[in-house]
Amino acid sequence: MNASTTAQAAAAASAATIAAAASASDATSITEGDTTMRAAVQRRYAGPEEIHLDSVPVPQPGDGEVLVEVHAAGVDRGVWHLATGRPLVIRAIGFGLRRPKQPVQGSDLAGVVSAVGAGVTRFAVGDEVFGTADGSFAQFAIAKEERLALKPEAAGIADAAAMPVSAVTALQAVQDCAKVEAGQRVLILGASGGVGSFAVQIAVAAGAHVTGVASAAKAELVLELGAERVIDYRTTEVTELDESFDVIIDAGSLTSLRRLRRILSPTGTLVMVGGEGGDALVGGSGRTLWAPLVSLFTSQRLMGFVSATTTERLERVRDLVDAGSVRAAVSRTYPLERAGDAVTDLAAGIVSGKAVVLVRDAR
Repeated sequence: MNASTTAQAAAAASAATIAAAASASDATSITEGDTTMRAAVQRRYAGPEEIHLDSVPVPQPGDGEVLVEVHAAGVDRGVWHLATGRPLVIRAIGFGLRRPKQPVQGSDLAGVVSAVGAGVTRFAVGDEVFGTADGSFAQFAIAKEERLALKPEAAGIADAAAMPVSAVTALQAVQDCAKVEAGQRVLILGASGGVGSFAVQIAVAAGAHVTGVASAAKAELVLELGAERVIDYRTTEVTELDESFDVIIDAGSLTSLRRLRRILSPTGTLVMVGGEGGDALVGGSGRTLWAPLVSLFTSQRLMGFVSATTTERLERVRDLVDAGSVRAAVSRTYPLERAGDAVTDLAAGIVSGKAVVLVRDAR
């Protein structure tokens, strides 16, 4: 979606205000009145209904870090996992054994650079950026320099906020792992979701023939994004189709490896994204662990991967957006005080494409 005149004016005004109050060379140059901020926090593992608005200190950037005034923050499934602490392996790998290590929720963001720490060379105060941070459901957030990029010119601030995690994950799945090429038959499960909606567009941009799997209620969105057809998973068991695909991107994460292999061509590639479903300990990531072992005994390529947001990948997403090949399918926006509702609705399957929390209006 293209940035509106209103969004551009708001971003410019924000940049001007912050630039007047801060210096790019001084990491602590925030106005005196900004010692605290509003944030959506959760201090114990529970459902997203536990997320609530609170006043917390404005963080200060350290070496290699950037302080971003958050204008909008995207919502992805990872927020639900970190809020609930499920699957339990999340707690063991550093996100907090008994309570969330980072009480401020959210990861995706788009906004304006407010201050930079020592050693930061790619960004200056006033730059419009998008990327990921620890705790983006807040008026300010700290991001590592290597997890940010300049915002796409063709995207409004809310659309840019919807892109980092989901678009980068889709990019890795379609381009880096599956290496989708023109003319290939590509099946995307979960095509109406955050990652799936971007995967459809990136595969179409590569010249592939894309079939999406989604509910009938969300089929129109998937077709608008470029898919040639949509299969309603509620009425058709896709793994029993009498056809095969060169590439399967499973962004739904609820179908077994064995069943997916039935409709994958003998030399095809299956890429599994995310870890929904499964047991309480490791969730759906068990398929990802098993896939490389199965690949040793077949000509099919079966894989999962760990998504990582980097400046290089964000810039590749930005190029696709500015070229008109990819857009964020934002269907719902929420004010900061309803961040918990945004996460709840996403987990319930109510959201088509992406949901975004609008932060700047909360000041």
